[in-house]
Amino acid sequence: MSANASGRRERDAVRPGPAGWIRPGVVVHDPAEVVDTLLADFALGIRARGFNVVGYVQHNNRGSSIKGKGCARQIDYLDLSTDASRSVDREDAARYLREAMRGDVDLLVISHFSACTGATEGAGARFDPDGTNGIPLLTSIAGQCIHKWHSYARRDGSMIAPDLAALWSWWGPEHLYRDLALGVAQDEVRAIVCGPRWIMVEGTLGVGLAPIQGNPRDLLPRLPGFARQSLSELAALTQSWNPLEMALGVAAMNAHYNRFDLAARSGNGISSFRRLTGPVVAIGAFPGIGGILPNSAVVEADPRQGEFPMTAMDTLLAGCSAAVVNASALVNRSLPRVLRLARNRPAALIGPATPMTARLHDYGLEVLGGLIVSNPSELAAAIRAGAAAREFGKFGRFVHISREGRCAVDTDVPRPSCSVQR
Repeated sequence: MSANASGRRERDAVRPGPAGWIRPGVVVHDPAEVVDTLLADFALGIRARGFNVVGYVQHNNRGSSIKGKGCARQIDYLDLSTDASRSVDREDAARYLREAMRGDVDLLVISHFSACTGATEGAGARFDPDGTNGIPLLTSIAGQCIHKWHSYARRDGSMIAPDLAALWSWWGPEHLYRDLALGVAQDEVRAIVCGPRWIMVEGTLGVGLAPIQGNPRDLLPRLPGFARQSLSELAALTQSWNPLEMALGVAAMNAHYNRFDLAARSGNGISSFRRLTGPVVAIGAFPGIGGILPNSAVVEADPRQGEFPMTAMDTLLAGCSAAVVNASALVNRSLPRVLRLARNRPAALIGPATPMTARLHDYGLEVLGGLIVSNPSELAAAIRAGAAAREFGKFGRFVHISREGRCAVDTDVPRPSCSVQR
């Protein structure tokens, strides 16, 4: 083998470790059911939010060839990264997978299961053992061939019902932080105010808040540098494991989403669940929740009489009718776990740190209750003085939006049109 060929093989080799992991999911469908349009709708929706999507789905949903009068016609596919119509083969599937495993790819779709198996074997991909860190790989298979999926994925893959809600559940709430950050504009940061309890970011169109975890004095020397960045740059701090940077990132996101002119209903939205007959689990204490939801069970880090400790969360959420979550869970990164535990049950995110955007609905949050600030200067003074969240209503209005009866805020989520033929 030549030195050049050897060098190419080394460059083409998949990096060991987590970079070579995949998280496969398969949409199981009836043989007569069309799922390519469903896969494309989901993938293009993810791409429209700013995620990097590669792969392809079949245009006409009829298999690899159409026979007639002794000949076969080439089948076209929709390239999900370019919207181009093209023909593909097994080598293309392997190329897409190698690209995903080397680059910054968020979702890979290979609609034909046979091409998917050949690609993963050829690339030496390994299945993610905990089901959260690998590259999401989506494919489909007819129900009568499900034994092939079990032989392929064993215990490490996910079988998905053929509907959008099931696909979003498989995609997972762990992606919501990046999803939120991708939607933030590169607007000017007018002010950053850091108090002993809360941090505030003022943008050109709105004001965002987040509770502080840690010593705010550690952040103060860095604020002048952060103030020179854009809202989108600050929102990217939600990928940080530093709790102070995380709080700043959430506040910046909220300065984008919680705009001064946002149209929404008055109130925090907790009463949306008052007609439910089963128990409603509240993660974090909410003033007066017992009077609004008498069947509520409150879970707190420091529980009082009648409340439950955090260790009870797994058990309570498993049997609840709905969940009401304090927005501090977004800042301390416990929200994805709560949404996983409350899967298929309606959930609400409530508090001044809630991003008021329909991007969160697809992750299981039916109701969003947050604060729209109308007096930034006085709020800034109150935050510097150590004001608590219950005092913020004097400087704005508490509002809520829901999946049903959506408001104008929903326009920040792009709705792509799918070009897959039916």
